[in-house]
Amino acid sequence: MNDENEAGELPELPMTRECPYHPPAAYEELRAIGPVTRVRQFDGRPVWAVTGHLETRELLSSPHMSVDRFHPNFPMPIPALTQLQSSRTPAIGALIRTDPPEHTRQRKDILPSFTLKKIGVLRPRIEQICADRLDAITAKGPVVDLVEEYTKPAVAMVLSQLLGVPFADREYFEDLTYRRFDPAQVVDALADLTDYLSRLLRAKETDPGDGLLDDLVAKVLAGELERDELVKYALVLVIAGQETTANTIALSVLTLLEHPDQLALLLDDPSLWPNAVEELLRFLAITGGLSRVATADIQLGDLTIADGDGLIFLNPGANRDEAQFERPNELDVRRTVRNHLTFGFGIHQCIGQNLARVEVEIALRALFTRIPALRLAVPMEQIPMRQGLVFGIAELPVTW
Repeated sequence: MNDENEAGELPELPMTRECPYHPPAAYEELRAIGPVTRVRQFDGRPVWAVTGHLETRELLSSPHMSVDRFHPNFPMPIPALTQLQSSRTPAIGALIRTDPPEHTRQRKDILPSFTLKKIGVLRPRIEQICADRLDAITAKGPVVDLVEEYTKPAVAMVLSQLLGVPFADREYFEDLTYRRFDPAQVVDALADLTDYLSRLLRAKETDPGDGLLDDLVAKVLAGELERDELVKYALVLVIAGQETTANTIALSVLTLLEHPDQLALLLDDPSLWPNAVEELLRFLAITGGLSRVATADIQLGDLTIADGDGLIFLNPGANRDEAQFERPNELDVRRTVRNHLTFGFGIHQCIGQNLARVEVEIALRALFTRIPALRLAVPMEQIPMRQGLVFGIAELPVTW
């Protein structure tokens, strides 16, 4: 453990991902110093960086870890988050940014909408969406940008289905949801998205459907849930479920194309796909870190994390911890792995993880089944990468 306090001498976050399918190499250097070590943010403030798998699980399970983004010491891994903090956009106050007991109540509200049974019912819809996109891609013919033609529109269409967005609104809805990724537009885009979701969910009160949140609309009508809170839930579903899923699918395609031996195993034995999805989730883990602030002194071995200390959990690094995973830097679709930290851990573990798994599996299986000869149209070194809180690739030109 490293408790160096001179911020100017500390490694700085965020760190750059040099390879699309590997975490920043500096994460390994941090873990070599210790599983919990001091780093500094872009603004110079020192925080704890956690790269150890065991330590991540232990700390995220602590009742003294807060997700209150308005705490003065709450870590901000990238500059854009300070803009969101000052704007006090509603997404910050719902579910993923609340602590118990409010979080416990909110999670209880929304969990029934994300059960395995509920998500299982959605499989045919997701399969049809992917099939339709692949029809368009094969009709267009190579070369195509898989990000623009497949991953982004497919995930946006799934979200539209889940939220019951009218067909006539879907282009506008997709524009809204992706406009928020522009740092210059993020605050206004989130305000417009909030307004649209408010109108959409209000309309459902007189014309209900069968989307994931329709059961919660019924609770609003029964006076058991505030309408504004339902809008926040919908906003969180979009924010937490869109960019990460679309980027995971695109990066999974790139990773498999760069590991043809692993792709060959999947083409020969499609029963490996669910297992492969878990391994890809562990291997890629595209988030730039989970932020927390300590609300009491926490003793971790010989290290004391003080009340008010900020922590950033570098889960992509923890997913490569050799103390937990054998050959962690190798992709192995036959690996049995159910304890990765891509969806977090503890009470704030991703509530939409069942949906994400299904989307990733269906999208990948459908793509490689339909176009088994898929290959990159340019060398991997020419694939443009996007750094940030969620890592991704801006384009994925493919041919066949």
